[in-house]
Amino acid sequence: MGRGVVTYWEALILSAILGWVVASSLFDLTRRVRAVTQPWVTRRVLADTPSILRLQRLHHWSLDNMFSVLSCVVSVPFYTGFLPILFWSGHSKLARQMTLLMAFCDYVGNSIKDMVSAPRPSSPPVRRVTATKDEKENAMEYGLPSSHCLNTVCLSGYLLHYVLIYYPQRDGIAVATMLGLVFLLVMLIGVGRVYLGMHSLIDVMAGVGFGLVILSFWLTVHGYVDEFIISGQNVTSFWASMSFLLFFAYPNPEFPTPSFDYHTAFNGVAFGIVSGIQQTYNLFHHDSVPRVFSHQLPLAVFLGRILIGIPTILIVKFCSKAIAKWLLHILCNTLGIPIASSCYAPTTPKGSDTEHKQSVYLQKLVAIFPQKAYDVDTGIRFLQYAGLAWSVVDLVPSLFSYLDL
Repeated sequence: MGRGVVTYWEALILSAILGWVVASSLFDLTRRVRAVTQPWVTRRVLADTPSILRLQRLHHWSLDNMFSVLSCVVSVPFYTGFLPILFWSGHSKLARQMTLLMAFCDYVGNSIKDMVSAPRPSSPPVRRVTATKDEKENAMEYGLPSSHCLNTVCLSGYLLHYVLIYYPQRDGIAVATMLGLVFLLVMLIGVGRVYLGMHSLIDVMAGVGFGLVILSFWLTVHGYVDEFIISGQNVTSFWASMSFLLFFAYPNPEFPTPSFDYHTAFNGVAFGIVSGIQQTYNLFHHDSVPRVFSHQLPLAVFLGRILIGIPTILIVKFCSKAIAKWLLHILCNTLGIPIASSCYAPTTPKGSDTEHKQSVYLQKLVAIFPQKAYDVDTGIRFLQYAGLAWSVVDLVPSLFSYLDL
């Protein structure tokens, strides 16, 4: 089979996503699902308020600090900083699997949040602790499910699976201890989200439940996904097409939230990782690469990688944003597509009659898609984080090779 041939399952996945986009638009599926789920979840959130207030009677500064720190440790920004270091430590397979799983969790969790559009516990009477900027932004999202609980279940569960599969020389006591630690972490995160006033009990239970479902699914398919990335056909073009369709498949929330922006960033990260790994697997990411603490990659060399790598990816992130801002603005102006931006680029001014006709034609052509298709911020953010992720697995390892690190 030639390199340009689209496989059956690739066509099936893209067709399924496109089918959802069309069906959701024609039959207003998001609104119908919300009409059924939102009232029930809202009643549960209100019913859980007395339980939250009872838990918050234990209020103490040490508990505030402990649960705030735990929330930061399992937050998306923490994983965003931790995963590049995991790549450079030689554990590329674990890093790419956790990155893709994180992107999958982020998309599913935030899609459910915005589809249901259920409130968080009302503050007041609930005391809400937002110790960081990230927590303040999280408080602007809808409640169900708890992303912290969902991500903790999936990522800690997958890490446990990876350790047990690839380092099986452990007795029953060691395995039981690791299982106990994962259970304890999930429990502390769940209790902490309620104690901090960020979620109700139903949000936490939904986060754990959806997390278990996603983890089970990922453990079933992760081997096929990894094999496709490192040796499949049409990897970059397929992933780009899927990423594009996922933007339109994302449900519109009842009121705007930051959730779609988070998805866009991690969607870009996943694309950058996949495209970079597909090109450089045999050079930097195969199973025989040196791992940290080995004689081939001692701790001092690993620290040197971090000192070189972190500034490099930050520079690439800045440059990717500037280039994407310039290119997309020119492209949209050339095609006559009306754009708006709240962060990066000015709104497209009205052009000639020809440009207006082009705009009307293109709007009719994509009439089944949500209006957010014309938000240039989405494309800029996607390309910015795609460039960042590509540098983690391609540019920076190339620097390591050149510098003999």
